[in-house]
Amino acid sequence: MKVSLWKYWAQVACLGVWPILLFAQSPDPAQNLSDCKSGREACDRSKLTQSESGDVAFVDHQRNVANCRERFEPCDHSQLTEREAIALALAEHRNNLSNCKDGISPCDQSRLTQSEAREAALAEHQRTLAGCKNGGGACDYSKLTQLEVREAGVARRELNLSDCTGGGVCDHSKLTPSEAVAVTKAEHQRNAQSCENGWDGCDHSRLTPSEWRQTAIAEHQRNLSVCKEGRETCDYSKLTPSEASALAAAEHKRNYTACLNKYGYCDRSRLTPSEARAIPSE
Repeated sequence: MKVSLWKYWAQVACLGVWPILLFAQSPDPAQNLSDCKSGREACDRSKLTQSESGDVAFVDHQRNVANCRERFEPCDHSQLTEREAIALALAEHRNNLSNCKDGISPCDQSRLTQSEAREAALAEHQRTLAGCKNGGGACDYSKLTQLEVREAGVARRELNLSDCTGGGVCDHSKLTPSEAVAVTKAEHQRNAQSCENGWDGCDHSRLTPSEWRQTAIAEHQRNLSVCKEGRETCDYSKLTPSEASALAAAEHKRNYTACLNKYGYCDRSRLTPSEARAIPSE
């Protein structure tokens, strides 16, 4: 009896485990095909149909071609067709030439033809000349002709003058006497404009009496405007008695209107007795 019961439970246990083993041995075909096309390790190629194997092989080939073109790994040149290999060689040659002409890596000079090498050398020379003229890149005067050195010198002086006049980084030592006068005038005008507009960089000590008066008028108007808007930066001490009186009257009217319409900030303590009686009760 005990033996028969043991056999019964053993059979039940086997039947319970069998679906698990069956599931482990039979992965989802659609998921397996997706894994194979994506190149994932979970791919089981032995479970693919003949047509699926062909599809996966095509995807593998296209991925290898793309990797070779983009210089990604893995790239197996032996798996490329003749046309693909030629197209890849042409693309690599063009990219190498472009890199050499633009002065970026990787550049293999040994793979350039004589005419291409001359083009790359000319492009490098032009970059050096441009760097010497505008100071925006590497400059090596030893690689320039005497005429180019003079051209670069003129360009740098003009650039410095432009910076000095426009408020950029200025080397006053490189200015001619007449340029220095023009730059000083431009700097004075910029300072006067900054003071009048309330911008940073204003030096009141450099203003002429007339500029100082104009700046004072502009500053007063800006403060009055701020006070009228009720902003915290208002300096009431700088208002004239008439301006302060007009501002107080306007503020009193605004407060009364807010209390009367029950809209906006209302301070009942600032109302006159007659105004307070005119306000409806809550």
